Amino acid sequence: MKRRPLLALPFVALTALNASVSFAQPGGRPIRLVVPYPPGGPLDAVARLLADKVKDTLGTVVVDNKPGAGGNLGADLVAKAPPDGLTIVMGAVATHAINPWLYSKLPYDPVRDFTPITRVAEVPNVLVMNTETAQRLGVRSLADLVAYAKAHPGQLNYGSGGNGSAGHLAGEMFKTQAGVFMVHIPYAGANPAQLALLSGQVDLNFDNLAAASANIRAGKLKAVAVTTTRRSSPMPDLPTIAEAGASLGLARFDVNTWFGLFGPARLPADVTQRLNKAFVDALNAPDVRARMAALLAEPSPTTPEQFGQFVKAELAKYEQVVKRSGAKVD
Repeated sequence: MKRRPLLALPFVALTALNASVSFAQPGGRPIRLVVPYPPGGPLDAVARLLADKVKDTLGTVVVDNKPGAGGNLGADLVAKAPPDGLTIVMGAVATHAINPWLYSKLPYDPVRDFTPITRVAEVPNVLVMNTETAQRLGVRSLADLVAYAKAHPGQLNYGSGGNGSAGHLAGEMFKTQAGVFMVHIPYAGANPAQLALLSGQVDLNFDNLAAASANIRAGKLKAVAVTTTRRSSPMPDLPTIAEAGASLGLARFDVNTWFGLFGPARLPADVTQRLNKAFVDALNAPDVRARMAALLAEPSPTTPEQFGQFVKAELAKYEQVVKRSGAKVD
């Protein structure tokens, strides 16, 4: 039987054949998803969850942890990668909104050097107090906390994972908007800061809800309010700082730990759109949403354009917050 040459196949058949080969994996190469932080934590866990979920549409996605310099090393690696869809990064509020103002020499531009693909998730932060401290000071609500802070300037302190961390900047924003003064005590990481709060060395923290939730449920920490503009699904009865503090100067308060996917600059539009569709479909899958809920990570997929505008707004917001805090990393 005489075989027809491939070039003689009808155009439609050729198109179908080409469509079956992933654009993102020429030669069968896997996609490298860089996580600019160590293994563990919601961002890394969600990256691994999504990598497994999209394998049927994008092929193999390998998660590669490249921590260092507050996330800058991993982000810079992707900023300088070829724009072929084979190297992407799970960026975050730190790498793309805070670090550009915190570090005097950043090796990349958070806007010009990346192509936004989609926002992935938000992990709410929460204002928490040591339960015994809250009882001793008579703090039952956000209004009580602000009233105490105004009556006792400088007597309250709060811990954070370090200068320029999300917890530090949330505290600075709170002080500015509420018109109070509290002493900031930086620690070498989020875990030492939480231990200091639990032991009563500090009065309050602006902590990650996923990290604080077990101690809140155990009664060791008192949750006062979440720092985002929307209430958290896992704790819907807990008010936001913006709503509970609307009459206290805090109506615009919004600090959110978010993360999302970026490719290098000049990523072709068709590559960007296919990556976006694959990851957005994964984020909307019921099993993925259920597993993310267990991590207290709330899926928040977007279009590339929406994510790009969001990053620019966050960048502008944190410029003011970082400058007011005086935090710098050289």
